[in-house]
Amino acid sequence: MPVEIKICGLSTPEALQTCASEGADMAGFIFFEKSPRNVAPEQAAELAELARGLPHPLRTVAVTVDAEDAMLDAIVAAMKPDFLQLHGREKPQRIVELKQRHGLPVIKAFAVREAADLAALVPYEGIADRFLLDAKAPAGSDLPGGNGVSFDWRLLQALDTKTPWMLSGGLDVENIGEALAVSGATSVDVSSGVEAAPGRKDIAKIAAFIKTVRDMPPGGRNYNKAAAGQRRSMVP
Repeated sequence: MPVEIKICGLSTPEALQTCASEGADMAGFIFFEKSPRNVAPEQAAELAELARGLPHPLRTVAVTVDAEDAMLDAIVAAMKPDFLQLHGREKPQRIVELKQRHGLPVIKAFAVREAADLAALVPYEGIADRFLLDAKAPAGSDLPGGNGVSFDWRLLQALDTKTPWMLSGGLDVENIGEALAVSGATSVDVSSGVEAAPGRKDIAKIAAFIKTVRDMPPGGRNYNKAAAGQRRSMVP
């Protein structure tokens, strides 16, 4: 099965069209004022309409951080996303409420630095439709994601979950093969790793990232897991 690719933090038609033409699967739009990738619902609505009408349509994801109902209502009404992604401190009951309110599947993001952090997934089993595993933000960062840092992917080799999950955090064209081989991920999310500057997507980097994943044997088997694990420390 091909690796699923989500390009997040999109804000221009050019970047969106590149994602589609190169073979990405999902497009993420961020609604968080502190983020350099923040978009307004009206802007996201235009991009989402474009995503749906491309020869290779992209599924769209609305990414929020502890958003209130009024904000989520406006986002869903405007862009009609395929998924909600919750990147804050949302509790399981909040996810249940939002799924009932909007009738959409939910991706719940978790911050990971050490093995103990994976215990946070347990209460969300059978509630969230997908998990997104991202690196914990560096000290002083206002952003829960998109910080360009990764975590030790070896932690995921012992991950025990029935919920589909996505790998995120510090991925780029240079490390994606190692990340897939070490973690066993079958779905990946990238944002800062395909940018020329925070919030400004690089068309060439998007194309190169997608091509690298698409040209790779399943599971990144051209990488040696043991050697990769010894070669670098991925904890920021």
